[in-house]
Amino acid sequence: MDLFFLGTGAGVPAKLRNVTSIALKLLEERGEVWLFDCGEATQHQILHTGIRPRRIEKVFITHLHGDHLYGLPGLLASRSFQGGTSKVTVYGPKGLKEYLRVTLDVCKTYLKYPLEVVEIEEGKVFEDGQFTVEARLLEHGIPSYGYRIMEKDRPGTLLADKLKEAGVKPGPIYKKIKDGEEVVLDNGQILNPADFLGPAQKGRTVAILGDTRQCENAGLLAADADLLVHEATFAGGEEHLAHEYYHSTTIQAASTAKEAGAAKLCLTHISSRYDRNDWKTLEQEAMTVFSETIMAEDFMEIHVPFKGDKEE
Repeated sequence: MDLFFLGTGAGVPAKLRNVTSIALKLLEERGEVWLFDCGEATQHQILHTGIRPRRIEKVFITHLHGDHLYGLPGLLASRSFQGGTSKVTVYGPKGLKEYLRVTLDVCKTYLKYPLEVVEIEEGKVFEDGQFTVEARLLEHGIPSYGYRIMEKDRPGTLLADKLKEAGVKPGPIYKKIKDGEEVVLDNGQILNPADFLGPAQKGRTVAILGDTRQCENAGLLAADADLLVHEATFAGGEEHLAHEYYHSTTIQAASTAKEAGAAKLCLTHISSRYDRNDWKTLEQEAMTVFSETIMAEDFMEIHVPFKGDKEE
Protein backbone atom coordinates (compact mmCIF):
# COMPACT_ATOMS: atom_id res chain seq x y z
CA MET A 1 0.00 0.00 0.00
CA ASP A 2 1.51 3.28 -1.16
CA LEU A 3 0.24 6.85 -1.43
CA PHE A 4 1.42 8.84 -4.41
CA PHE A 5 0.79 12.60 -4.37
CA LEU A 6 -0.15 13.88 -7.82
CA GLY A 7 -1.08 17.35 -6.59
CA THR A 8 -0.60 19.01 -3.22
CA GLY A 9 -1.59 22.65 -3.70
CA ALA A 10 -4.64 24.63 -2.64
CA GLY A 11 -7.05 26.59 -4.82
CA VAL A 12 -5.12 27.14 -8.04
CA PRO A 13 -2.27 25.36 -9.84
CA ALA A 14 1.21 26.64 -9.04
CA LYS A 15 4.58 25.96 -10.67
CA LEU A 16 5.68 23.58 -7.93
CA ARG A 17 2.33 22.30 -6.68
CA ASN A 18 -0.58 21.21 -8.83
CA VAL A 19 -4.06 21.11 -7.32
CA THR A 20 -5.20 18.19 -5.23
CA SER A 21 -5.07 14.54 -6.21
CA ILE A 22 -3.74 11.48 -4.38
CA ALA A 23 -3.32 7.98 -5.79
CA LEU A 24 -3.64 5.09 -3.35
CA LYS A 25 -1.66 2.33 -5.02
CA LEU A 26 -3.01 -1.09 -4.13
CA LEU A 27 -1.09 -2.96 -6.80
CA GLU A 28 0.14 -5.79 -4.61
CA GLU A 29 -3.14 -6.04 -2.71
CA ARG A 30 -5.56 -6.05 -5.68
CA GLY A 31 -3.83 -4.76 -8.81
CA GLU A 32 -5.70 -1.45 -8.62
CA VAL A 33 -5.19 2.26 -8.06
CA TRP A 34 -7.76 4.34 -6.16
CA LEU A 35 -7.77 8.08 -6.74
CA PHE A 36 -8.72 10.60 -4.06
CA ASP A 37 -9.76 13.87 -5.71
CA CYS A 38 -8.90 14.80 -9.25
CA GLY A 39 -7.99 18.44 -9.65
CA GLU A 40 -7.26 20.12 -12.97
CA ALA A 41 -4.41 18.50 -14.96
CA THR A 42 -4.27 15.36 -12.82
CA GLN A 43 -3.91 13.32 -16.01
CA HIS A 44 -0.94 15.49 -17.00
CA GLN A 45 0.69 14.70 -13.64
CA ILE A 46 0.06 11.01 -14.22
CA LEU A 47 2.05 11.20 -17.47
CA HIS A 48 5.19 11.76 -15.38
CA THR A 49 4.61 8.63 -13.28
CA GLY A 50 4.34 4.90 -13.68
CA ILE A 51 0.62 4.96 -12.89
CA ARG A 52 -1.56 3.49 -15.64
CA PRO A 53 -5.04 5.06 -15.96
CA ARG A 54 -6.55 1.66 -16.81
CA ARG A 55 -5.57 0.55 -13.29
CA ILE A 56 -7.73 3.27 -11.74
CA GLU A 57 -10.88 1.44 -10.62
CA LYS A 58 -12.26 3.83 -8.00
CA VAL A 59 -12.26 7.59 -7.57
CA PHE A 60 -13.26 9.20 -4.26
CA ILE A 61 -14.12 12.91 -4.47
CA THR A 62 -14.07 14.78 -1.16
CA HIS A 63 -16.08 17.80 -2.32
CA LEU A 64 -17.17 19.67 -5.42
CA HIS A 65 -14.79 22.63 -5.39
CA GLY A 66 -13.00 22.84 -8.72
CA ASP A 67 -9.47 22.34 -7.41
CA HIS A 68 -10.57 18.85 -6.36
CA LEU A 69 -12.76 18.01 -9.35
CA TYR A 70 -12.00 19.76 -12.66
CA GLY A 71 -9.60 17.05 -13.83
CA LEU A 72 -12.10 14.20 -13.53
CA PRO A 73 -13.97 14.39 -16.88
CA GLY A 74 -10.71 14.56 -18.81
CA LEU A 75 -9.19 11.65 -16.92
CA LEU A 76 -12.27 9.48 -17.49
CA ALA A 77 -12.26 10.30 -21.22
CA SER A 78 -8.54 9.65 -21.63
CA ARG A 79 -8.81 6.35 -19.78
CA SER A 80 -11.29 5.25 -22.45
CA PHE A 81 -9.08 6.44 -25.31
CA GLN A 82 -6.11 4.60 -23.79
CA GLY A 83 -7.83 1.22 -23.77
CA GLY A 84 -9.36 1.09 -20.30
CA THR A 85 -12.29 -1.33 -20.36
CA SER A 86 -12.91 -2.24 -16.71
CA LYS A 87 -15.61 -0.53 -14.67
CA VAL A 88 -14.87 2.69 -12.79
CA THR A 89 -16.84 3.70 -9.71
CA VAL A 90 -16.78 7.35 -8.65
CA TYR A 91 -17.87 8.27 -5.12
CA GLY A 92 -18.63 11.77 -3.93
CA PRO A 93 -21.18 14.30 -2.64
CA LYS A 94 -24.61 14.96 -4.07
CA GLY A 95 -24.32 16.84 -7.36
CA LEU A 96 -21.41 14.78 -8.67
CA LYS A 97 -23.63 12.60 -10.86
CA GLU A 98 -25.20 15.63 -12.54
CA TYR A 99 -21.81 17.31 -13.01
CA LEU A 100 -20.40 14.28 -14.84
CA ARG A 101 -23.57 13.65 -16.83
CA VAL A 102 -23.72 17.20 -18.17
CA THR A 103 -19.99 17.47 -18.84
CA LEU A 104 -19.73 14.18 -20.70
CA ASP A 105 -23.02 14.71 -22.59
CA VAL A 106 -22.21 18.25 -23.74
CA CYS A 107 -18.78 17.12 -24.93
CA LYS A 108 -20.28 14.02 -26.60
CA THR A 109 -17.82 11.86 -24.70
CA TYR A 110 -18.43 8.12 -25.03
CA LEU A 111 -16.76 5.85 -22.50
CA LYS A 112 -15.85 2.32 -23.55
CA TYR A 113 -16.25 1.07 -20.01
CA PRO A 114 -19.07 1.08 -17.42
CA LEU A 115 -19.12 4.17 -15.17
CA GLU A 116 -20.99 4.12 -11.87
CA VAL A 117 -21.42 7.30 -9.84
CA VAL A 118 -22.32 6.85 -6.17
CA GLU A 119 -23.48 9.96 -4.33
CA ILE A 120 -22.51 9.29 -0.74
CA GLU A 121 -23.74 10.11 2.71
CA GLU A 122 -21.98 9.57 6.02
CA GLY A 123 -21.16 5.98 6.86
CA LYS A 124 -19.81 2.98 5.00
CA VAL A 125 -19.49 3.70 1.28
CA PHE A 126 -17.62 0.57 0.18
CA GLU A 127 -16.76 -2.86 1.54
CA ASP A 128 -15.47 -6.13 0.17
CA GLY A 129 -13.35 -8.97 1.49
CA GLN A 130 -10.22 -6.81 1.68
CA PHE A 131 -11.20 -3.23 2.45
CA THR A 132 -13.83 -1.02 4.05
CA VAL A 133 -14.14 2.69 3.25
CA GLU A 134 -16.09 5.00 5.54
CA ALA A 135 -16.93 8.66 5.00
CA ARG A 136 -17.72 11.48 7.41
CA LEU A 137 -18.71 15.08 6.81
CA LEU A 138 -16.08 17.64 7.68
CA GLU A 139 -16.49 21.38 8.27
CA HIS A 140 -16.12 23.36 5.05
CA GLY A 141 -18.02 25.95 3.01
CA ILE A 142 -19.79 23.20 1.03
CA PRO A 143 -20.28 19.51 1.94
CA SER A 144 -16.79 18.05 2.23
CA TYR A 145 -16.02 14.49 3.24
CA GLY A 146 -13.07 12.69 4.71
CA TYR A 147 -12.44 9.03 3.94
CA ARG A 148 -11.15 6.29 6.23
CA ILE A 149 -9.71 3.35 4.31
CA MET A 150 -9.43 0.24 6.46
CA GLU A 151 -7.68 -2.90 5.29
CA LYS A 152 -9.06 -6.06 6.84
CA ASP A 153 -6.73 -8.28 8.83
CA ARG A 154 -4.83 -10.81 6.78
CA PRO A 155 -4.47 -14.49 7.71
CA GLY A 156 -1.22 -15.39 9.37
CA THR A 157 1.71 -17.05 7.62
CA LEU A 158 1.08 -20.63 6.54
CA LEU A 159 3.08 -23.04 8.74
CA ALA A 160 4.02 -25.37 5.90
CA ASP A 161 6.47 -27.42 7.96
CA LYS A 162 3.73 -28.21 10.45
CA LEU A 163 1.44 -29.36 7.64
CA LYS A 164 4.18 -31.60 6.28
CA GLU A 165 4.60 -33.10 9.74
CA ALA A 166 0.88 -33.87 9.66
CA GLY A 167 1.43 -35.76 6.41
CA VAL A 168 -0.09 -33.15 4.11
CA LYS A 169 1.75 -32.63 0.84
CA PRO A 170 1.87 -29.19 -0.85
CA GLY A 171 -1.19 -28.60 -3.03
CA PRO A 172 -4.77 -27.35 -2.92
CA ILE A 173 -5.12 -28.14 0.77
CA TYR A 174 -2.46 -25.56 1.59
CA LYS A 175 -4.52 -22.86 -0.12
CA LYS A 176 -7.68 -23.89 1.72
CA ILE A 177 -5.86 -23.69 5.03
CA LYS A 178 -4.38 -20.30 4.07
CA ASP A 179 -7.90 -19.09 3.24
CA GLY A 180 -9.10 -20.16 6.68
CA GLU A 181 -11.09 -23.20 5.55
CA GLU A 182 -11.43 -26.30 7.68
CA VAL A 183 -10.22 -29.39 5.78
CA VAL A 184 -11.28 -33.00 6.20
CA LEU A 185 -8.65 -35.48 4.95
CA ASP A 186 -9.46 -38.79 3.29
CA ASN A 187 -8.70 -40.60 6.55
CA GLY A 188 -11.27 -38.50 8.39
CA GLN A 189 -8.73 -36.26 10.14
CA ILE A 190 -9.94 -32.67 10.52
CA LEU A 191 -7.43 -29.88 10.01
CA ASN A 192 -8.28 -26.67 11.85
CA PRO A 193 -6.67 -23.74 10.00
CA ALA A 194 -5.91 -22.01 13.31
CA ASP A 195 -3.45 -24.83 14.07
CA PHE A 196 -1.46 -24.22 10.88
CA LEU A 197 -1.38 -20.44 10.62
CA GLY A 198 0.78 -17.90 12.42
CA PRO A 199 -0.71 -14.79 14.07
CA ALA A 200 -3.01 -12.72 11.85
CA GLN A 201 -1.47 -9.62 10.24
CA LYS A 202 -3.36 -6.53 11.31
CA GLY A 203 -4.66 -4.49 8.40
CA ARG A 204 -3.59 -0.91 7.80
CA THR A 205 -5.70 2.23 8.07
CA VAL A 206 -5.30 5.44 6.09
CA ALA A 207 -7.38 8.59 6.58
CA ILE A 208 -7.58 11.10 3.71
CA LEU A 209 -9.45 14.29 4.52
CA GLY A 210 -11.00 16.86 2.26
CA ASP A 211 -10.90 20.59 3.00
CA THR A 212 -11.92 21.30 6.58
CA ARG A 213 -11.65 23.36 9.68
CA GLN A 214 -10.43 21.48 12.73
CA CYS A 215 -13.43 19.40 13.79
CA GLU A 216 -14.54 16.30 15.69
CA ASN A 217 -15.15 14.14 12.62
CA ALA A 218 -11.58 14.68 11.42
CA GLY A 219 -10.38 13.10 14.64
CA LEU A 220 -12.81 10.19 14.34
CA LEU A 221 -11.61 9.42 10.83
CA ALA A 222 -7.98 9.64 11.95
CA ALA A 223 -8.33 7.51 15.09
CA ASP A 224 -5.31 5.18 15.39
CA ALA A 225 -4.63 5.52 11.65
CA ASP A 226 -1.29 4.37 10.28
CA LEU A 227 -1.29 7.51 8.14
CA LEU A 228 -3.39 10.69 8.27
CA VAL A 229 -3.41 12.99 5.23
CA HIS A 230 -4.66 16.37 6.42
CA GLU A 231 -4.92 19.71 4.69
CA ALA A 232 -2.70 22.49 6.05
CA THR A 233 -3.62 25.43 3.87
CA PHE A 234 -2.26 28.00 6.31
CA ALA A 235 0.72 28.40 8.61
CA GLY A 236 0.49 28.27 12.38
CA GLY A 237 -0.66 31.59 13.77
CA GLU A 238 -3.15 32.03 10.90
CA GLU A 239 -6.01 30.37 12.78
CA HIS A 240 -8.37 33.29 12.24
CA LEU A 241 -7.77 33.20 8.48
CA ALA A 242 -8.11 29.43 8.38
CA HIS A 243 -11.42 29.60 10.23
CA GLU A 244 -12.75 32.33 7.95
CA TYR A 245 -12.00 30.28 4.83
CA TYR A 246 -12.98 26.88 6.31
CA HIS A 247 -9.46 25.50 6.31
CA SER A 248 -6.81 24.34 8.78
CA THR A 249 -3.34 25.39 9.85
CA THR A 250 -0.26 23.22 10.25
CA ILE A 251 -0.69 23.33 14.03
CA GLN A 252 -4.34 22.33 13.85
CA ALA A 253 -3.57 19.39 11.57
CA ALA A 254 -0.84 18.25 13.95
CA SER A 255 -3.18 18.58 16.94
CA THR A 256 -5.75 16.39 15.20
CA ALA A 257 -3.13 13.73 14.48
CA LYS A 258 -1.87 13.77 18.05
CA GLU A 259 -5.27 13.64 19.69
CA ALA A 260 -6.42 10.87 17.32
CA GLY A 261 -3.40 8.68 18.02
CA ALA A 262 -2.34 8.52 14.37
CA ALA A 263 1.06 7.01 13.67
CA LYS A 264 2.07 9.49 10.97
CA LEU A 265 0.81 12.79 9.55
CA CYS A 266 1.23 14.08 6.02
CA LEU A 267 0.42 17.75 5.36
CA THR A 268 -1.03 18.70 1.98
CA HIS A 269 -3.24 21.32 0.26
CA ILE A 270 -0.62 24.01 0.82
CA SER A 271 -1.46 27.58 -0.16
CA SER A 272 0.56 29.10 -3.01
CA ARG A 273 1.34 32.04 -0.71
CA TYR A 274 4.10 29.80 0.71
CA ASP A 275 7.06 29.11 -1.58
CA ARG A 276 9.64 26.35 -1.43
CA ASN A 277 11.66 28.26 1.18
CA ASP A 278 8.66 28.21 3.53
CA TRP A 279 7.84 24.53 3.29
CA LYS A 280 10.39 23.32 5.83
CA THR A 281 9.20 25.96 8.30
CA LEU A 282 5.60 24.79 7.89
CA GLU A 283 6.66 21.18 8.45
CA GLN A 284 8.65 22.12 11.56
CA GLU A 285 5.69 24.06 12.95
CA ALA A 286 3.60 20.90 12.85
CA MET A 287 6.43 18.83 14.30
CA THR A 288 6.46 20.96 17.46
CA VAL A 289 3.06 19.36 18.17
CA PHE A 290 3.36 16.00 16.39
CA SER A 291 6.87 14.80 15.62
CA GLU A 292 5.90 12.19 13.00
CA THR A 293 4.97 14.79 10.42
CA ILE A 294 6.01 15.10 6.79
CA MET A 295 5.16 17.76 4.22
CA ALA A 296 3.79 16.36 0.96
CA GLU A 297 5.20 17.50 -2.37
CA ASP A 298 4.05 16.66 -5.87
CA PHE A 299 5.32 13.23 -6.98
CA MET A 300 6.15 12.16 -3.42
CA GLU A 301 5.33 8.56 -2.55
CA ILE A 302 4.74 7.25 0.97
CA HIS A 303 4.79 3.55 1.77
CA VAL A 304 2.36 2.42 4.46
CA PRO A 305 3.97 -0.58 6.18
CA PHE A 306 2.32 -3.22 8.30
CA LYS A 307 2.82 -2.71 12.01
CA GLY A 308 6.16 -4.21 12.96
CA ASP A 309 7.58 -3.91 9.46
CA LYS A 310 10.34 -1.44 8.73
CA GLU A 311 9.14 1.51 6.70
CA GLU A 312 10.67 1.79 3.23
